[in-house]
This record gives sequence, structure tokens and C-alpha cells, in this order.
Amino acid sequence: MKTIGIIPARYASSRFPGKPLADIFGKSMIQRVYEQASKSRSLNQVVVATDDKRIFDHVSAFGGNVMITAGTHESGTDRCAEVLTVYTDFNVAVNIQGDEPYIEPTQIDLLVSCFENKDVQIATLIKRITKADELFNTSMPKVVVDRVGRAIYFSRQTIPFQRNAPSQDWLHLHPYYKHIGIYGYRTDILARLTKLPVSSLEKAEALEQLRWIENGYAIQTAETAHETMAVDTPEDLKRILEVSRQS
Repeated sequence: MKTIGIIPARYASSRFPGKPLADIFGKSMIQRVYEQASKSRSLNQVVVATDDKRIFDHVSAFGGNVMITAGTHESGTDRCAEVLTVYTDFNVAVNIQGDEPYIEPTQIDLLVSCFENKDVQIATLIKRITKADELFNTSMPKVVVDRVGRAIYFSRQTIPFQRNAPSQDWLHLHPYYKHIGIYGYRTDILARLTKLPVSSLEKAEALEQLRWIENGYAIQTAETAHETMAVDTPEDLKRILEVSRQS
């Protein structure tokens, strides 16, 4: 099995323009993501996929592999698929979020290990929820899985709903999981996913992975114990910098 890690990186962002180039203790965010991903034992190649020359030049300057992709892509999934039209000799592709500068390489390895099962088409990570503020945070997607770890459904709402119990007891009655937004795909499956039209469930929840489930694709999950620190806004960056100074 030959695996490529792809880091989609856009300059334009309504909440944080230029985010990939944001400085984190002397290195850009995209460089830190790239270096962490390169430590994964499971990846044979790492490449940044961007639609912006500033990011392209920056990644080239620190010696990273980078490719210019179209500016019309609706998602990182589509950007990854374009990369695979050039990097054609890989069996599995991992879509690595470009806004998680401290991603653990072992998380990538865990994700890739799912594909040791030849029947796995798509894989992603989940983490057990232990705090009520996470459980009821509608900005944090939740996932319900079956007995072998395949995703049944993703939602921004708290699922499953505990019909006969007060909300403060829910965490004690059922294992709840949040979704960690890193994906792996068999490359032939990824090519098919990008041809699917936007689905009704995806529109309702604004979660792309529901399009795949709605069209009959199985998503295998693996549980990680590592917390993620994603940067969506300048305020998130300040929080991460503060946490890093204290650690």
C-alpha cells in the first residue's frame, strides 16, 4: 500500500485570511502542519495543495512539496482529487487539515492502519467526548458508530438523543464521540466521491461526509485519544499560542 498525505491550503478565508502563513513561534502554520505530517511512518509522500502563489512560494522556500490547484474547488476533498491526477501511483490518500499545526503523526498512522482491511473505502478519526460543553456544542460535529466502528451518522446536534434522561446525565448513559476532521480514502473511491452531487443531508447539516453516506459509501472510524487544536479564527491562534507557552 502506497500512501500520500495531502494538505489543502487556501489563502482566502472569511474568518482568517492568510491563515496558512500565520506565524507560530517563528514558523508558519502550513510549515508546522507539513513537518508534523512528514513524521508519519505511514506516508510515502506529503504535498501541499494550494490555489495561491504566496503559499506555493512559501512552501517551496522551506523545501516542501507543493502543487498549484484550481481556485474553483468547493472543498479540500476536491482539491485532493486534483492532486491525484498528477500523483497517480498511490493507493490511499490522506486529507490532512492545514489548520492543525500540532497534529500528531501517530493520528495519521492510526488512520492509515484502517486500510489494512481491504474492504475499507473511507476512514476518519473520532474522539470520546467527556465534557458537557463539547457534547452540546453545535459547532462540534458528533458521530454515531456501529459495532465495528463504521459511521452511521454525523450531526452538529447531540446524537443519540436520550429520550428519558436529563441532559446532565447523558455522558454517563452512552459513549458519545466527536469527529476529528482528517480523512483517508482509497484513491479510486476519492475519484468517485468528487462526482457526487450535493445531497439533502449534507445541505441540512453542512457536513460533506453525509453526502458519501447518503450515496452508500461506508466510513470506517478509529478512536484517537489525542486532542486536536484547530485554528479557524485569529482568536483560536491566540489560544494555541498561549497553551503552547504554558506547556
